[in-house]
Amino acid sequence: MHDIVQDYYGKQLQSSADLKTTACCDVTAVPEWLKPLLSNIHPEVLSRYYGCGLVCPTLLSGCRVLDLGCGSGRDVYALAQMVGPEGEVIGVDMTEEQLTVAQSHQKWHADTFGFDNVRFVRGYIERLRDLPLEAGSFDVIVSNCVVNLSPDKASVLEGVKHLLKPGGEFYFSDVYADRRVPDDVRHDPVIYGECLGGALYWNDFHRLALTSGFTDPRLVTDRPLEVTVPALAARTGNIRFYSATYRLFNLDGLETSCEDYGQAVIYQGTVPHHPHYFELDKHHRIEAGKVFPVCGNTWYMLHDTRFYEHFTFLGDFSQHYGLFAGCGSFMPFDTSGRDMDEGGCC
Repeated sequence: MHDIVQDYYGKQLQSSADLKTTACCDVTAVPEWLKPLLSNIHPEVLSRYYGCGLVCPTLLSGCRVLDLGCGSGRDVYALAQMVGPEGEVIGVDMTEEQLTVAQSHQKWHADTFGFDNVRFVRGYIERLRDLPLEAGSFDVIVSNCVVNLSPDKASVLEGVKHLLKPGGEFYFSDVYADRRVPDDVRHDPVIYGECLGGALYWNDFHRLALTSGFTDPRLVTDRPLEVTVPALAARTGNIRFYSATYRLFNLDGLETSCEDYGQAVIYQGTVPHHPHYFELDKHHRIEAGKVFPVCGNTWYMLHDTRFYEHFTFLGDFSQHYGLFAGCGSFMPFDTSGRDMDEGGCC
């Protein structure tokens, strides 16, 4: 599969216009605060962007960030501006042609930003332990529509767990399916290269995250994908695909279900660009100044991470009240794009 991916993204695709589906085309509306950062990125880097979501989480100033499958470097250069001169962003990719584009514009971006805080490493995201990366040294690891292309997703998550600091997070967009993709579909080179063949069944992903040490994956955003090319639609049949952004926290205290300890938080409204509310995930929009009940896992995700100083915490773990209301195991994705913000393919 590595050869298929390297050929598809290194030789066959010359720009995002060459894609045959919307799976690797980000139609998420870009927030206003991010637009100036993207405008600082070289046009050739932007033209060879194949992501399926936004992987720019909040509160990155001074952080050390790793981008898995960085490609031509669009997200690396956006994140470099977010972490600032005190932070660092490292991009990893296995495709030489993509890295060549990213590295050829490194000085251009350093001159534009006024600092150089990025570097690129060629390697496989399944073999992160083999790369010159220090264990437990990253605050945040991101990836944009790449994990589905890996033939060994368990090794990817194991490597991410190994590299994250305690309380760090894996914030990534990827493609998922509502069922397991049959082998004959999965091995089609075009379907695989378009990020559909390697898509995990969503429940298999949840199980994989759990066995890799990432308890309680949190869904941030999702949207259904359309396979509009008739020949590809005929091959994929009734399989429904979704682009989704998840965050996985490197926290050892999380439980496999959301438990109620009578706790609550109050958001102080102090996260940059988010004065009115803070969105931890799709189901946790926390309004500033309002007491917001949370389960024990959400408490840990806010208390034992970089978000701590932006919240007031009420209660503790001394009294247990059972399962937190609303905790379920149904398919988490919306089946239509009715509420999707309008956007364009970058």
